[in-house]
Formats: sequence, structure tokens, C-alpha cells
Amino acid sequence: MSASPNILLNVNGIEVIYNHVILVLKGVSLQVPEGAVVALLGGNGAGKTTTLRAVSNLLAGERGAVTKGSIELRGERIEALSTAQMVDRGVIQVMEGRHCFGHLTIEDNLMTGAYTRKDGKAAVADTLDKVYGYFPRLKTRRTSQAAYTSGGEQQMCAIGRALMANPKMVLLDEPSMGLAPQIVEEVFEIVKDLNQREKVTFLLAEQNTFMALRYADYGYILESGRIVMDGRAADLATNEDVKEFYLGTGGSKDSTDRKSFRDVKSYKRRKRWLA
Repeated sequence: MSASPNILLNVNGIEVIYNHVILVLKGVSLQVPEGAVVALLGGNGAGKTTTLRAVSNLLAGERGAVTKGSIELRGERIEALSTAQMVDRGVIQVMEGRHCFGHLTIEDNLMTGAYTRKDGKAAVADTLDKVYGYFPRLKTRRTSQAAYTSGGEQQMCAIGRALMANPKMVLLDEPSMGLAPQIVEEVFEIVKDLNQREKVTFLLAEQNTFMALRYADYGYILESGRIVMDGRAADLATNEDVKEFYLGTGGSKDSTDRKSFRDVKSYKRRKRWLA
């Protein structure tokens, strides 16, 4: 993706190390334009969650750190900022696994997202009404304890809680995990609607490559902590290598003849990422 004055997030060649010895990200670079939906794709352990945590500055809690490279938000270096400072700048992360407060009601969970708001109760109430407009199921269940709601409702609650902070960018980690297919599609439809109507920028990490490429504008594929391919979502969805290794279609019909992405001949031209 070419450089542009509309780039909201610029991640430039970052390396992330856990426990001072485990190298997880190896020179990851990506850009997120303002108002776009950008997908981080790849299998379990590829580095997607670590990339999101590097952006939101949540690595310290996992004994991780960015040791090389830079991360810029609207041109400002943000590696040294606290998570609270990131929230002040409009960057909110929805963690993998939803992490709702089980003992609180759905509405109380949503209201925790507005804790840092300084624009008054009326503005917060307007946002709450807007969240219920996008998630009518949450309005129906607003007095229910989150622990007694479905996985889909908890995922909607987690996204709605992020929206209560009035974000500019949402980092969404594995929104489809553990959800029924029809609920996954409903969640992604809401993400796209929020992007188009509210102009919320999304950087989402997702193993469901097919669904992510349907709703994203641009995608980056990670493997073993490196970006191995990127491009417009529509182009990635029709790429033969992506179809074989990430969409489960095309390529060899023999399921035992699966190879690493880096073994594909047409992939050799991208070996600079593996250096």
C-alpha cells in the first residue's frame, strides 16, 4: 500500500521479543489508511495478536516489548505511550475471547467503555443509543448479566463497549472465534456498517480468511512473525496461492500434499521478507 497523507497507522519494521529471548515479530510493516478496514490474516501463532498488542501497547503485561522499528499514529511515535494514552488518542482494542465482565449487566459493561469520556452524560447517552441501534440484541438483553448471554452477544457487547469510547480506530482480535457462522456474518456486517456510516477505522486479526477478505479493503498475511503477502482484499481473495493455503480451495487435491506458503515457487520472489 503506497504512502498517503491519509495513513492513520504506520507500522515500520517492528520486532517484538517476549521474555527477552523469544523473537515473535520479525520486521513487520503495515499501513492502515483512515476510514479503512484492514485485515491481518494467518494461522494460529502467526503473530496477529502480537501485532495488535504492539500497536495498543499491551505487550508489557505479557512480558513483551518492541525492540526494533517504529509505530506511528498520525505521524506521532507511540511506542512509549501508555494504553490509557492510546485510548485518549482514539485507539481501542477488543481482545480475543471477548473478556466481558461476567458479573455486570450488558449495559453496565457497555458503560465501562465510556469511563474516559469527558464530553458529558448527554453525549454518552447518545452513543449508548447508537450502540443499541447497531446491536438491537444487546438492548433486549441490557439487564442480563453478561455471563449468562451467548458468545455472539458477548462479542457484540465487547465491540459495543469499544464504541462507547468514541474511537477513531478499533483493533479487533479474532472476532469470529467460537461463534456460529451466521453470528460471524452478523458481526462482520456490523463492522462494515460501522466503518461506512461512522467512519471507524478497523485493524482486525482473523483466522477466518474467507470472511475477513469479504469485508476488508486491504489485507496482510503473516506467517511465523513476518508479512509474506499483502494487497487489496479482492486481489488476495482470487490469488491462487492464498486460495490454496488460506482459503482451502485450489492447488493440490491431495490433503497430505500441503506445504508451507514459503515453499510455493511463485512465492520465491518475496524472499526479501524471509531474509
